[in-house]
Amino acid sequence: MQLFKKTNIDFLGKRYIFIWVSLILNVLGIALPFTLGLRFGIDFEGGTEVRMHFSQDINVAAVREAMDKAKFEGSEIKSLSDPKEVLIRVATVHGVEPREVPQKIQTALHAEFPEQTTEIRSSQTIGPKVGTELRNKALFAVGLAVIAIMLYLAFRFEFTYGLGAAIALIHDVLVTLAIIAIVSNLGLINLEINQAMIAAFLTVVGFSVNDTVIIFDRIRENIEKHKGMNLIQLMNLSINETLSRTVNTVFAVVLVLLTIVIAGGEVLQGFAFTMLIGIVTGTYSSIYIASGFVIWYMQHVNKIDVEGGNKKAMEKAARKLDARGA
Repeated sequence: MQLFKKTNIDFLGKRYIFIWVSLILNVLGIALPFTLGLRFGIDFEGGTEVRMHFSQDINVAAVREAMDKAKFEGSEIKSLSDPKEVLIRVATVHGVEPREVPQKIQTALHAEFPEQTTEIRSSQTIGPKVGTELRNKALFAVGLAVIAIMLYLAFRFEFTYGLGAAIALIHDVLVTLAIIAIVSNLGLINLEINQAMIAAFLTVVGFSVNDTVIIFDRIRENIEKHKGMNLIQLMNLSINETLSRTVNTVFAVVLVLLTIVIAGGEVLQGFAFTMLIGIVTGTYSSIYIASGFVIWYMQHVNKIDVEGGNKKAMEKAARKLDARGA
């Protein structure tokens, strides 16, 4: 379906405005997790997860109140598909052996709901040391993914384009982190950094670079078709030509993710929300950050006249883009 036909939007004409906005968002992405703080799940922080079954339907708010009374403040209570079951996650409690936590939770709930019969269906405990190791490995995985993609694009196109894509990916991660920190601290959505959210970040990285590669490929095709057109006009043309495909793809994914965020429950909400913000940010960065950086680099480092219709300059830009062949 061709939503946009022969659009002529000057995406890169206002690139400096968007670059400054992105710089501010990136600074927030670095600062806010330290100032506002991020909530880490027991995967990375250490703690105990207990799946508790009741003999009758149970109210999550009532369970949360019971946990607070039992001195398990800040516990995370999630409803499951079965209205008689809840998932309870508590951080490591000082002075309490981790293996004793499930039994203490069951005792506290039985005292609060004596009419109910409670049963521990499953329990999982992660120590603080293991949680720290998992957190470090998760950060390493995200960093490694960005570097691997940069190397692929440097080989696929040229170093300048690979670097532009890597900067766009880092931008996506930082902006998404900033929004997660704000939304979480405002209490709008219960978000915590866990393994599912790291999986969402890695998916966002892959989705974002896919859109960037499509735009770069179209730029390379158009350099051959429109010899002598200045680089900014040519990049705008390429982005406009791929705009319909970009919007169709993003719109379809956003609809699914919005549905999961609204109706998918807390278990899936963090993953879906991270994907939602990251995909929208990734689409924006593919247009303004990756392409904008390439223009800046060629103009200020390679000294190419990107705004003139100089045929020699365009041929030089084409060699840069097609340095590794199709």
